[in-house]
Amino acid sequence: MLYPIIIVIVLLAAASLRVVKEYDRGVIFFLGKCTGVRGPGLIILIPILEKMTKVTLRTITMNIPSQKIITKDNVSIDIAAVAYYHIVDAQKSVVAIENVYDAVNQISQTTVRNIVGRFSLDQLLSQTGDINVQIKDVIDAHTEPWGAEVTAVEIKDIVLPDNMQRAMAKEAEAERERRAKVVAAQGEFEASVKLGEAADIIALHPVALQLRTLQTMSEIATEKNSTIIFPAQFMTTVQEAIATIRGDSKGK
Repeated sequence: MLYPIIIVIVLLAAASLRVVKEYDRGVIFFLGKCTGVRGPGLIILIPILEKMTKVTLRTITMNIPSQKIITKDNVSIDIAAVAYYHIVDAQKSVVAIENVYDAVNQISQTTVRNIVGRFSLDQLLSQTGDINVQIKDVIDAHTEPWGAEVTAVEIKDIVLPDNMQRAMAKEAEAERERRAKVVAAQGEFEASVKLGEAADIIALHPVALQLRTLQTMSEIATEKNSTIIFPAQFMTTVQEAIATIRGDSKGK
């Protein structure tokens, strides 16, 4: 007669023992009433009378599925995002909400749609960081009564219509051409300034013009040209230079 009793006691003891891991917590219900949170480690439950619901405290990565959103400037885009949250109050996450994961997922989708719809496409592409923070703050305000805290929300994919992609590509190409023309014009301007300075120096020293002409002729000769044309002004200036040299010699 003792064996059945011993077996029953062993089974009840085994049923009353629970091991809660470091990253989990156990929410205890005594006859349907929440009596608190236990764990981590080994805990003992009163068989039949007490029930335990495990809740993980680790950060949960939740994908926010892609959805069509119309921006402030009436551009239809597809946006997908990802949210990170964790449970900070295990008792609230079980008692206050039926399924905290589904609740956070649904409120995240709605918030992303509402927040993104307030911005134009250009703002969405250039101010993504600020928009992520706004989305996170709104979701976190909704999930706080459920015992969950949202740590980050990131927009990870923005899909534009084909016609909008072509328009943006044309705009980018036009912007690059504009910059190229500005750079070329700036180069021409700087070259003109330097040429003007060079002309002023040559005007003060006529022989410098001849040296420059000789340098140009030397560069032409390297191309193996058989004909070199001397400008008449060059010959006149050479004669003046020779006369000046002779005058200096006689003066000495």
